[in-house]
Amino acid sequence: MTTIIDGKQLAKDLNTQTKDRVATLAQRGVVPGLAVIIVGDDPASAIYVRNKHKKAGQLGINSVVRQLPATISQAELLQVVNDYNADPQIHGILVQSPLPEGLDEQAVVAQIDPAKDVDGFHPLNVGRLFANLPGHHPVSCTPRGIMTMLASLPVHLRGKHAVVVGRSMIVGRPMASMLLNADMTVSIAHIYTKNLSELTRTADVLVVATGVTHLIKETDVKPGAIVIDVGMDRDENGKLTGDVDFDGVVKRAGAITPVPGGVGPMTIATLMQQTVDLCEWSEELGTN
Repeated sequence: MTTIIDGKQLAKDLNTQTKDRVATLAQRGVVPGLAVIIVGDDPASAIYVRNKHKKAGQLGINSVVRQLPATISQAELLQVVNDYNADPQIHGILVQSPLPEGLDEQAVVAQIDPAKDVDGFHPLNVGRLFANLPGHHPVSCTPRGIMTMLASLPVHLRGKHAVVVGRSMIVGRPMASMLLNADMTVSIAHIYTKNLSELTRTADVLVVATGVTHLIKETDVKPGAIVIDVGMDRDENGKLTGDVDFDGVVKRAGAITPVPGGVGPMTIATLMQQTVDLCEWSEELGTN
């Protein structure tokens, strides 16, 4: 019997834990603060930011949304980031992607204080993850949420083979690092990978993050594998679906995430979890 990994329930459980941690901080007079900077009027970005803001409010996190015009200059945007870097009430800073044309997104991310980099995209934090360094540092939220999902299953990852299809800095590369840090053998596939199906069929854990609708079919999956679908695609009827052909793969997989209701809810829940992490870490260091 295939296990359907319920991302909604796992996110609900994680949010409950986060809310309890926020309440504990409140007893000490500390409120976690999250600043979300959105530039321009991209409709999808507006929805994402609204969802994050709403969830933060429900959990007791102080959420500040800074809406900036698409005409803002690079220097002005960097100054906004600097202002939040210096604000002791803000523990996490997020710049919503994508930025309008003409703005250097990498430079903006690099401007965020690494100790407030709630998305885990700052080069210093990426390097810490890659090097598997000890101590506190934020990491990319979607892969971290996936690791939480894997931890909910009665399986041991050590020594098993993971295949990550996709090599983005948001999911693929940090995901591979986290799986490697969990003592798995990791392969990364991408658009130029030859004989993709041969590789994916060797995976005990298969993570797919490509944006290609139903790229992975039933015959591409090893029987009993854990399949994590990060895709958020639209089929020919406009229905939300993933990178994995769920109806086919569910017959063969040992566990699988649905779309919607899988990885998506865990990403926002992990963002909130990490906001509270940053707040607690800053309190430990006495930086606020």
